[in-house]
Amino acid sequence: MRKITLYIAMSLDGYIADSNGNVDWLSGQCDDIENADTYSAFIRDIDTVVMGWNTYYQVVTELSPDEWAYSQLTSYIITHRILPSTDKLKFVQENPCDLVQRLKRQPGQGIWICGGAEIIHPLIQADLIDEYYISIIPILLGSGIRLWKETGNKVKLKLIRTQSYNGITELVYTQR
Repeated sequence: MRKITLYIAMSLDGYIADSNGNVDWLSGQCDDIENADTYSAFIRDIDTVVMGWNTYYQVVTELSPDEWAYSQLTSYIITHRILPSTDKLKFVQENPCDLVQRLKRQPGQGIWICGGAEIIHPLIQADLIDEYYISIIPILLGSGIRLWKETGNKVKLKLIRTQSYNGITELVYTQR
């Protein structure tokens, strides 16, 4: 079965976006210092990305408006909108848990859960995430869109590795 990985950045106080949904704060403590490229190593074992509409919309309108940033992956966008899909970009109206369980049974490499909170929360609740790859950004936002919500269940994790650069700390955990 394929591995499901949540690969995401959050503020030190647990937000994945500010109160307006912006992520323009996703950087290290110094602008003139280059950040480590841990994404390239992560993406080598991934062939599928899952995200919600808000994350998709932010990518295509703000972060990478000229080209689809994940063209090398098969992308599943969970939305209530009926939009035309292609071979590599699929708009689906599925429950996140049902979609991830279906994809996990199919042949392929790893599956990246990209965001947002409305997609991530039910997957955590259903214990469907195998690996948590969290980058802690050195900022306190004070409010915004939380990564962690109450789930009602404990998820025991095992720390696999840490890396720190430019004030950012990356934590990688697997299920115990």
